[in-house]
Amino acid sequence: MKHIFNQGADQSRPTLLLLHGTGGNELDLLPLAGRIDEDASVLSVRGNVLENGMPRFFKRLAEGVFDEEDLIFRTNELNQFLYDAAKEYGFDLDNIVALGYSNGANIAASLLFHHKNALRAAILHHPMVPRRGIDLPDLTGKAVFIAAGTNDPICSSAESEELQSLLEGAKANVELHWENHGHQLTLGEVEAAAQWYRNLSL
Repeated sequence: MKHIFNQGADQSRPTLLLLHGTGGNELDLLPLAGRIDEDASVLSVRGNVLENGMPRFFKRLAEGVFDEEDLIFRTNELNQFLYDAAKEYGFDLDNIVALGYSNGANIAASLLFHHKNALRAAILHHPMVPRRGIDLPDLTGKAVFIAAGTNDPICSSAESEELQSLLEGAKANVELHWENHGHQLTLGEVEAAAQWYRNLSL
């Protein structure tokens, strides 16, 4: 997978896994990483799927309708990539914190749903529920921050609350942060995510 790896000043810190939104690339979220943890290593990945020329992390059948077969395949592909990247760059595979926006947040949530050991924690900006009707793994000890917009036309308030409920049902520790905005990534939610991250004992 096309990516950027930046070695952090403190290798005991988590590695931040950056996952962009539809039409973005591996450069998009780099400024956010510095706000979250300026000493952490950063692994920023570009999605392997193109939709009308726009990079994504998995296919969809329509807006808000995921291609579940491709979602599972791409989630497994990303999980394998993390394993390979950890060997190549020498970071701790058990100490990865995902930072995802929109489509990137969805694939990060899918990692939590399918691979309990892939992430130590996750910051999900405007995620949707990746899959329904499946049993989630035991996510005890996992911390998840969800940023949502009360006027988000793509991800409804009910969707955000459902994802929180599913993750909490799997014993994850979830904080749901609301902004009175739409689907855009706001400075307020980034600052709230940074504060949440600083309060974690990572």
